[in-house]
Amino acid sequence: MQRRTHESPPARHAARTPELPVGCSSFKLRQLSRRVSQHFDRIVGSTGLKTTQYSLLSHIVRLAPVRPGDLAAHMEMDASTLTRNLQPLVAQGWVVVGPGDDGRSRCVTVTPAGRAKRAQAQREWKRAQLALNERLGVANVARLHALLDDCLASMNAAPGE
Repeated sequence: MQRRTHESPPARHAARTPELPVGCSSFKLRQLSRRVSQHFDRIVGSTGLKTTQYSLLSHIVRLAPVRPGDLAAHMEMDASTLTRNLQPLVAQGWVVVGPGDDGRSRCVTVTPAGRAKRAQAQREWKRAQLALNERLGVANVARLHALLDDCLASMNAAPGE
């Protein structure tokens, strides 16, 4: 008697020809993003920073002094989101938002305490990244990064929404 497998004919066929996406791409990306964020937050969080705060602090270290609008554009985030995300860093004394080149502009800089906090968090971020690489496989992470970069470039080049 021949055993039936649990694999359905469409599933075997899917391995040979590309299928149309099933489900909502936004939902799937958010699911992955939440899981990856949870992973990084578990490790980086031991320093007192959320991963999003570490990322923001790292961008400020690289770009400072930087105008808030330029920082938001570089990080591809909304100016109001940036303002909200800067508040805890300012409150902790890791970042200063002060006057810019003229009376109308502002400038974001990192404090020495902010540089020290970023260095501490960077060690934990690296540990989190290596653990993710091990869990998903380095080749998968590299392919994921390349695919995400390609997708971001396409979305940024697309006219309209």
